[in-house]
Amino acid sequence: MSIYNSFLAPCKWLSGILAKGTALFVILTAVITFFVPGAFKWVEGTTQTIILGVIMLSMGLTLGKQDFVILAKRPFDIFVGAIGQFTIMPFLAWIITRIFNLPSDLAVGLILVGCVPGGVSSNIMSFLCHGDLAFSVGMTTASTLIAPVMTPLLIGYLCSGQHVDVDPMGMIMFLLYVTIIPVALGAFLNMTMNKRKSFADIKACMPGVSVIGLACIVGGVVAHHGDKFVSMGLLVFCCILFHNALGYCLGYVLGIIFRFNTAKKRTISIEVGVQNAGLGTGLAAKFFPQLPGAAVATAVACVWHSISGTILANLYALSDKNGAPADSAAPVEGKPAEENMSEEKPLNA
Repeated sequence: MSIYNSFLAPCKWLSGILAKGTALFVILTAVITFFVPGAFKWVEGTTQTIILGVIMLSMGLTLGKQDFVILAKRPFDIFVGAIGQFTIMPFLAWIITRIFNLPSDLAVGLILVGCVPGGVSSNIMSFLCHGDLAFSVGMTTASTLIAPVMTPLLIGYLCSGQHVDVDPMGMIMFLLYVTIIPVALGAFLNMTMNKRKSFADIKACMPGVSVIGLACIVGGVVAHHGDKFVSMGLLVFCCILFHNALGYCLGYVLGIIFRFNTAKKRTISIEVGVQNAGLGTGLAAKFFPQLPGAAVATAVACVWHSISGTILANLYALSDKNGAPADSAAPVEGKPAEENMSEEKPLNA
């Protein structure tokens, strides 16, 4: 066995383990960092931005030509999903900040969680619950592509009552080079090099890299604001849980309103509820360093959305008496279901 293969085999194995146990790995990282904060003090500023870029690059590496074709072939579904994504979660967050009269830092953090695009992990969750996988991939792709415009505008509008300075133009530029450029690069590489075995081997390791990156992001927040987790813990968790649960419910209701089939209702429920909270953590650190509670809220969401989304997907699956529901949609065009999920994706938010 060559040195290349002897090194790659354990990396691929470890990547699979991390992808399946993302939430547990991130929680362990947070606990260890709480007692040994020096372990992740280095995760800040430019380093944190680079880590976010690597996570988004790993998402891009899962996208192929057929994933972008979905956007053109199913415009109505994607439009409804995008409207749900950028109205339900942002305005739910704003309403919750009012109901609980949250302090500015927690309010900004919850609004950040509500305004970021959907999490990549929603795709595997949709697969697990016998949802519409093509719809899921299309929604995640669409929300990520329009996030550089919608996310800053929504944050600027909804945070206007929090007496904090918001830099929408700075956020737009930040999201362009942290999301669009890495995702575009990853998709380009996947479409031009996917037939090369060496590229496929490297791509198989990327889910693990993504999970480690997410753990580093959460570890960095704990390292710098560990005391806030103790003082704000219960309030933050209750707000994140409430926001997340309502997102799932209203996403499903949206599917009922537009007469989606069972598979699509499950998918839009998960897509609306599961957010890319890791990106929210990066925004909190970059644009609201004076509000440590904002980073704490987004870090808690990173972990909780992974756990709750997996639980909901399994509950949906268990509700089926005979496997997938009769109206379950086909997998992404051009790929059988097994191939769509042949590469483990991290269950991160």
